[in-house]
Amino acid sequence: MNICVIGTGYVGLVTGACFADLGNEVICVDRDKKKIADLNKGLIPIYEPGLEDLVTRNRREKRLKFTTSISAGVKESDVIFIAVGTPSKENGEADLSDIENVCREIARHMPSYRLIVEKSTVPVETGRWIARTIATYNKKKAKFDVASNPEFLREGSAVRDFMNPDRIVVGVESKRAEKILNELYKPLKAPIVITDIKSAELIKHSSNAFLAMKVSFINSVANICEHVGADVTKVADGLGLDKRIGRTFLDAGIGYGGFCFPKDAAAFLRICDKFGFDFKLLRSTKEMNERQKKSFIKKVEDALWIVKGKAIGVLGLSFKPNTDDMRYAPSIEIVEALQRDGAKIRVFDPQAMAKAREVLTGVKFCKDAYETAKGADCLLVVTEWNEFKELDLPRIKKLMNVPLIVDGRNIYEPAKMKKEGFRYISIGRASLK
Repeated sequence: MNICVIGTGYVGLVTGACFADLGNEVICVDRDKKKIADLNKGLIPIYEPGLEDLVTRNRREKRLKFTTSISAGVKESDVIFIAVGTPSKENGEADLSDIENVCREIARHMPSYRLIVEKSTVPVETGRWIARTIATYNKKKAKFDVASNPEFLREGSAVRDFMNPDRIVVGVESKRAEKILNELYKPLKAPIVITDIKSAELIKHSSNAFLAMKVSFINSVANICEHVGADVTKVADGLGLDKRIGRTFLDAGIGYGGFCFPKDAAAFLRICDKFGFDFKLLRSTKEMNERQKKSFIKKVEDALWIVKGKAIGVLGLSFKPNTDDMRYAPSIEIVEALQRDGAKIRVFDPQAMAKAREVLTGVKFCKDAYETAKGADCLLVVTEWNEFKELDLPRIKKLMNVPLIVDGRNIYEPAKMKKEGFRYISIGRASLK
């Protein structure tokens, strides 16, 4: 098929590259001229395992193109995926202005039938507004369908998730649209859930809300574990073996971050408010996530007694491993809070340093974990990169001014850390001193 993907962010670029790898002719559109120029030079603007090879191969085989022209994308394609950003407004509502602008451009340039597919995460009823906008600006009166096809890609494993999905959700209002999307996704051999557009939109928000609740639930349990002397990792293992619950998203830590969970939770709450429903469970999830970051900061403050003038090393800045995404990363709030306390901050992340420089000021950016630990009065684990799990701990101890580690991701075993001579503080587990 001939496919256009509008937006080359984390979702759009992965979607376009993967569709091309399945044998489709794909043209990716973005208004950012520099980004498109870089992509046409083979430079990938984001870090995502496997993506660079995918883009390079499909560009070479001429199945994947990049342009700033929506007109070209619309005219050359049968199916158009909208994957532009839907950032939060100050009140938590999703900002859909980019989606509306894209829909106007699609409508102006459609020469004949097109299937327009929501790929961005959007509030329920957005599909109706997309259809209305396109109908309003569709001067040539070309026929079209609108569909919803929410993404369930996890940053850090997005390529694998696209190619091996748990399910594909398709919201349609016509048999023609259903047939096209069924054919498009047929090579993936995954279960396809066919539903109406509004239900598809709600499936996406509900999925993210439920996963966010699992994170906040286990963090709440971690707080109880600390009070009674239990081990939250063991509690999570016992919970996770129940097939009705599952082990994923039951790792206690400093709370969820990234662009999806915080934004989607806020947007879902605004939707509920609009219809007069107080989604107390989701509201509590959001509040618990904010408290968890503050709780971690307090652990650091309590461990140091006096923060002012202390050197603190921070391992990990991206909101999760295997990505360079700093959007809503817990590290930002943690670093800024400790800076207000007067700490001298040293940081390192395997992939997010360039993007961290755009949002963090007054910190020393280090070349590796060992430079970060040198002369530190305290070392924080904020992102659970695998390389941090394999550190030479005796070397780290020698480099530090004080052998104190506050682990926000529980990547080490307390007994081992005590044996290595560290004062070790983690989440939901007894601190062995």
